[in-house]
Amino acid sequence: QVQLVESGGGLVQAGGSLGLSCTLSGRDFSATVMGWFRQAPGEEREFVAAINWIGSSTYYTDSVKGRFTISRDNDKNTAYLQLNNLKPEDTAVYYCAARPGIGGTPQYVREVDFDFWGRGTQVTVSS
Repeated sequence: QVQLVESGGGLVQAGGSLGLSCTLSGRDFSATVMGWFRQAPGEEREFVAAINWIGSSTYYTDSVKGRFTISRDNDKNTAYLQLNNLKPEDTAVYYCAARPGIGGTPQYVREVDFDFWGRGTQVTVSS
């Protein structure tokens, strides 16, 4: 059974930083595209970032470019999302997602593009 477990959320002031982690179990992590989505209260879930199977290519939504960084450690079966220069509008539940795949730029931005999901971790940014 595939499981994704996120950690690292919390409360931070605007301009601050947080680091999120997502550990996958139950399938070959090295042959998996990893992604992060977020859902703010009253809003639909939206794509944040994705990384290909070996970490050589990443893809971001425009609103987080230059502030967030996605990375992975295949030896630890873990993907990361570093959130810097946080803004109140970044407040949301952040979800980790995974899909099988190797190679190429991970331009997977729809929820339906991903097969496996974590339960989410809350990030709250105060002004």
